[in-house]
Amino acid sequence: MKALKKYKFWFLTGSQDLYGDECLKHVAAHSAEIVEYLNNSGTLPFEIVLKPTLITNEVIRKTFNEANLDKDCAGVITWMHTFSPAKSWIIGLKELKKPLLHLHTQFNEEIPYDKIDMDFMNENQSAHGDREYAHILTRMEIPRTTVVGHWKNEDVQNKIASWMTTAIGIVESSNIRVLRVADNMRNVAVTEGDKVEAQIKFGWEIDTYSVNDIFEYVNGIDEADVNALTDEMYEKYDIINTGLHSDEEFRRHVSEQARIELGFEKFLEEKNYHAIVTHFDDLGNLMQLPGLAIQRLMEKGYGFGAEGDWKVAAMVRLMKVMTAGKKDAKGTSMLEDYTYNLVSGKEGILQSHMLEICPSIADGKIGIRVEPLSMGNREDPARLVFTAKEGKGIAASLIDLGTRFRLIISKVNCRKTEKEMPNLPVATSFWTPEPDFYTGTESWLIAGGAHHTAFSYDLTAEQLGAWGEAMGIEVVYIDENTDIRSLKQNLMLGKAIYG
Repeated sequence: MKALKKYKFWFLTGSQDLYGDECLKHVAAHSAEIVEYLNNSGTLPFEIVLKPTLITNEVIRKTFNEANLDKDCAGVITWMHTFSPAKSWIIGLKELKKPLLHLHTQFNEEIPYDKIDMDFMNENQSAHGDREYAHILTRMEIPRTTVVGHWKNEDVQNKIASWMTTAIGIVESSNIRVLRVADNMRNVAVTEGDKVEAQIKFGWEIDTYSVNDIFEYVNGIDEADVNALTDEMYEKYDIINTGLHSDEEFRRHVSEQARIELGFEKFLEEKNYHAIVTHFDDLGNLMQLPGLAIQRLMEKGYGFGAEGDWKVAAMVRLMKVMTAGKKDAKGTSMLEDYTYNLVSGKEGILQSHMLEICPSIADGKIGIRVEPLSMGNREDPARLVFTAKEGKGIAASLIDLGTRFRLIISKVNCRKTEKEMPNLPVATSFWTPEPDFYTGTESWLIAGGAHHTAFSYDLTAEQLGAWGEAMGIEVVYIDENTDIRSLKQNLMLGKAIYG
């Protein structure tokens, strides 16, 4: 995936001038030491930038607005070293547009029992100052994440790092632009949705173009570029020709996907789109339904949704952005619930799609197959085939309930199928939802989850859920703690709260 900008996070320390200049010098020095330590910890994915200590209404407001205008600032971390009167923060907080983390820490880890006096107490009263600050955050209903603990503690650092991932999602959400190639699949309910409300809530721009607008780009790709990309594909992937096509014809079908990839990518780059949907009912002059082409575009960081599912396309893009550059990343993709294994003790859901599963989630070798496809009424499309990695992940579904959005997040355990499936010419994943197959599946159905999901090994449910909360939408978790009675009560509560 193309690298995101080098985001930074501002560290803002609150204090006041009641205790004199010497105290403020200590506050500044302590803040500098904390920031340096956190930056050198190797835990945080982004740099923290220390800003001068904030002690007046005017400076607080000015600093927050500077953060709003700084395109490299992805969020602010606030900490009250001493007592800081919370009324001083009101105007700045009202105008803050960036994600906020309240770090409730203090400079010293242990009380200096032998030396402690009132000067020390006045200078190191985060327990006081942060409560005053947290009160005004709560009264003003300011969305934030709160992290409690000493700044050298690894758990505290991990929580800050986790929040940074969510903050990137919040900031980048408003930059997502989805290209709809034609409309969604006819008569399907769950892929529909209010695109205007999605732009209001999430900042997403969702536009539609005719298939043939993009076909002009596909048709205009230089043959030498097509051949070069086809050669690259033949070197990178295993060629699995089952005898349905001659070697020459097989390569021609692969080359057509190379042409589609180059044409689509050129269109996406020129028009500045970050996600795309296609639909097999409307392929215009395209010779194949985009398969291998879409898979490779997803691997490059583009979001995708099948049958016009723009919500999934935007969510896949969002989740790829949130995990970009993560060490030892295992992958993110669109997936679809297809069929069950209901043998007792071996239950699971086979995830796949006709063609378009991102190879970032692949385990082991990836092959190319050219097989017939009953949908689309075009020639046999080339596609990448593989099985997904084992491990824990999350499957997310953003649904439109008519008056509001609901984000459903299910924790899942991916594993290998009991047997191979040599006649299935598509990429697959196999998982069991938590807390168990039956409770997890029933919960998904009751909550109204879609058959398309945005899946990732690399995000936690809490990170994505915090994004949903920041967007002001209902978030439903299906995890190890889920039971049907509580889920139904939570859904009723969500309806009462969100309308």
